[in-house]
Amino acid sequence: MNTKASTLLSTFVFLTFFHLSLVSCRKTISDRGENGFTLDLIHRDSPHSPFYNPSNTQSNRLRNAFHRSFSRASFFKKSSLATPNTIQSDISPIPAIADTGSDLTWTQCKPCGNCFEQSSPLFDSKKSSTYKTAGCDVEECTSIGSSSCVKGNVCEYQMSYGDQSHTIGDLAFDKFTFPSTSGKNVAIPNVAFGCGHDNGGTFNNYTSGIIGLGGGEVSIINQLDKEINGKFSYCLISIPLDSPISNVTSHINFGSSATVSGPNVISTPLIKKDPSTFYYLNLEGVSVGNKTLKFKSSKIGSGDEEGNIIIDSGTTLTFLPNDFYSSLESTLVDSISATRKEDPSGTFRLCYESENGTIDAPTIVTHFTNVDLELSPSSTFAEIEQGLVCLTIVPADEIAIFGNLAQGNFLIGYDLVANKLSFKPADCTKY
Repeated sequence: MNTKASTLLSTFVFLTFFHLSLVSCRKTISDRGENGFTLDLIHRDSPHSPFYNPSNTQSNRLRNAFHRSFSRASFFKKSSLATPNTIQSDISPIPAIADTGSDLTWTQCKPCGNCFEQSSPLFDSKKSSTYKTAGCDVEECTSIGSSSCVKGNVCEYQMSYGDQSHTIGDLAFDKFTFPSTSGKNVAIPNVAFGCGHDNGGTFNNYTSGIIGLGGGEVSIINQLDKEINGKFSYCLISIPLDSPISNVTSHINFGSSATVSGPNVISTPLIKKDPSTFYYLNLEGVSVGNKTLKFKSSKIGSGDEEGNIIIDSGTTLTFLPNDFYSSLESTLVDSISATRKEDPSGTFRLCYESENGTIDAPTIVTHFTNVDLELSPSSTFAEIEQGLVCLTIVPADEIAIFGNLAQGNFLIGYDLVANKLSFKPADCTKY
């Protein structure tokens, strides 16, 4: 993009979502050598976020996050049972949604006959000297699955999402510039993205589009494969959602900056399945204290039974199939002496009275292939309202998701070349 180009996707974002700008920059990818780069990950309830409402209580924020988890779990269930050509992803009306459950990156573009309002200017491709539309025969067009040629040799994409939002426009290439936390911008040429001319749904004026971090061919991760060697990692802070801390954020790293190493690192295979957008792990069991429950495989995606759970940094809660959840709940009930209490909202099945926001609960360990991951007590039981602590693992139909509460304070590295996922205990406020 030249110096007259509009700024794209420059907003605040939630967990899997990060601050990304597409701006003019003289620096090229070859200039940065092998240092990689790191971006901030901004929680939607952070004081940095335009959604931040200081009058909201911790209970309000937790409840809202939990409801978003159920919507997202529903999307994963539908998508995992869909044909490979069905493109769907859950959408929350937040700024510049960068999503591990979505592949195509897109933004609203001029001219826009049907667009939602956004606070930043629409991208004007005519002001970018590096913009070019994609032909119908290019690999990126054919890999989208939902594309057509109605304007000569220009690939037109169509994307629909789980909440009935949509975007239609031209598939194109342009230079993307990432504002790294190091202060040095990183520019990458010829990144495929969608230039949306017909967009609608639940988006609001803070949003300008989607950043796709999924495992599919057109995701940012796979398009930057040669530059980042298939590596990215993130470290999610685990602080109360009503915390006054405003200068601490989570981070996402790319390339050599994403390397997870050291004596405490443990790794499990990433399983390749369709739809390829999602990241699948193999869960073998869950331990409660000294009792281990063998996980009954959940059929997710196409292919064999391996890869029975999706890891998703955009889902707050952890979801397990109904039958297995019932066994887990029963084992926990036998191990906890606190006074059981019903959740008035009916959201959670296992809750207890608490005077200080905690209960004496046994250690929960998730057993992935080659990995025994001990979950912190604060991530498995949360105070959802004053005096009420509930298990943040919930039952679901035909789906299993390892959510972000369970991922808190681990440096988690994705290596798509070696097909492995690595965990390292970390204080993410200092990482």
